[in-house]
Amino acid sequence: MNVFDEFLWRGLVYDSTEGLRELFETEKITAYIGFDPTASSLHVGSLMTIMGLVRLQKFGHTPIAVAGGGTGLIGDPSFKANERQLLSKEEVQSNVEAIKEQLSHFLDFECKTNPAILVNNADWLTTICLTDFLRDIGKHFSVNVMIAKESIKRRMEQEGISFTEFAYVLMQSYDFLKLFEMHHCILQMGGSDQWGNITAGADLIRRVRGAKAHALVWPLLMTSSGTKFGKTETGTIWLDAKRTSPYRFYQFWLNTEDRDVVNYLKYFTLLTQPEIEDLAASLAAHPEKREAQKKLAQEVTCLVHGLEALNKAEQASRILFGEVISNLSLQDLLDVFADVPSVTLSRSQFEGQGLSVVDVIALAALASSKGDAKRLIQGGGVYLNNVRVSDIKNVVTLNEAVEGQAVILRKGQKEYRMVRLS
Repeated sequence: MNVFDEFLWRGLVYDSTEGLRELFETEKITAYIGFDPTASSLHVGSLMTIMGLVRLQKFGHTPIAVAGGGTGLIGDPSFKANERQLLSKEEVQSNVEAIKEQLSHFLDFECKTNPAILVNNADWLTTICLTDFLRDIGKHFSVNVMIAKESIKRRMEQEGISFTEFAYVLMQSYDFLKLFEMHHCILQMGGSDQWGNITAGADLIRRVRGAKAHALVWPLLMTSSGTKFGKTETGTIWLDAKRTSPYRFYQFWLNTEDRDVVNYLKYFTLLTQPEIEDLAASLAAHPEKREAQKKLAQEVTCLVHGLEALNKAEQASRILFGEVISNLSLQDLLDVFADVPSVTLSRSQFEGQGLSVVDVIALAALASSKGDAKRLIQGGGVYLNNVRVSDIKNVVTLNEAVEGQAVILRKGQKEYRMVRLS
C-alpha cells in the first residue's frame, strides 16, 4: 500500500490531481501544508492536517510544515463570511513561534532518510519587492478566473472583499513556487476549502517552471449532528495544554458520538485498518461499552500530550466513578468538577485544628442541617475526596485540600460539592 491508498481507506481523499496516485507508487516526493498563525495554538481541527504530514513521513516521503508568518499578516478569505481582523506583526510572530513548537512534537526532524522541514513563509513574502511580485507573479493570474472562484464569488455577493484578501491566493501560490524551487516540493495538501488556492499554485509552477505539481485535499470535517468539529459549549479544543487541559482534551474525544467515532479513528490515529475494523465491530455489537471512544481518547491524548498526561486524564475520569482523589493537580480537579455546585469558605477555618466535617457538609449544602449531616455520616453515605467519612467527630484541615485550595464532598454515588478555600 502506498500513502495515497492509506489516505483513501481512511476517507481522506476528497479530490486530487490526475496522476498523483501513480506518482506515489514510483517516487519519494516532497509535500507541504501551511498552518495559519491566527492563534498561539493549533486546535483539534488542525490535527487532521498535521496527521496528513505524519502519514506522509511514515511512508518515506518528505513533509514540509509551513508556518504562515507572511500569509498570516493577510488572512485567507476562503469561505469566510467576513473580513478577518488583522493581527499585528508582533502577534503573528509570537503565534508562529508557538506553532513551530507544536509541530515539532509530531514530525521527525532528525530522521536520516526523510527528515521533516519547517519553514516560515515570512522569509520570502516579507522581503520581495512589490513591483517584482506584480511583474513576475501577478501577471500569471487572471482576475476573471479569480472572481469566478466560489469562495471569492460568495464574499463579493455578501459584504465584498478587500484587495488585501483578494490577493491572498497569489501569496499562497508563491509559497508553492518557492518551495518547489528550494526543495523540489511538488505536492500541496490541505482541506477541501483550499482546492482553489492549491491548484492555483500548481498552475503557477507550470507557467513559470514548466513543471507538473499536484494537489490533494480531504473533506472539511463536521460532526454527524451538523456542528463544526472541535467546537464545544465551553469553546475551542486547543492542542496547547495551557488552553485546554489534557483532561478536557481526553473528555472531548471520549464523548464522540457513535456515528462519528470510527471515522475519527481513521482520521486522527495511527491505528491500522484491522485494528479499526475490530473496534467498529465492537461498537456495533456492544455500543454501551464505548470501547471505540475509549481507544480514540487514549490514542489522540497520548499522541498530543504524552503517556503521563494520558494516565492523569484517565485517573481524573475515574474519580467521577469513585476513585480516591490523589496526585491530582488543582487544575485537573477544577476541570473534573467544573459543573459541580461549589461553595467558598474561609481558608482560616481549616487551619490548625480544622473545621468539623459535619459543619463542612452543612455549609456546602450537601445536607439540610448539621443533624442531617450526622445521620448521613452514620449511614455511611458521605465521602471526603472519595474516601468514606466514618466518624462524625472527623475534622477537615488544609492537609485534605488539594494544593491547599479545594476539597470534594460526595453524598451517595453521584451528588458532589466542591469546597473552595480562600
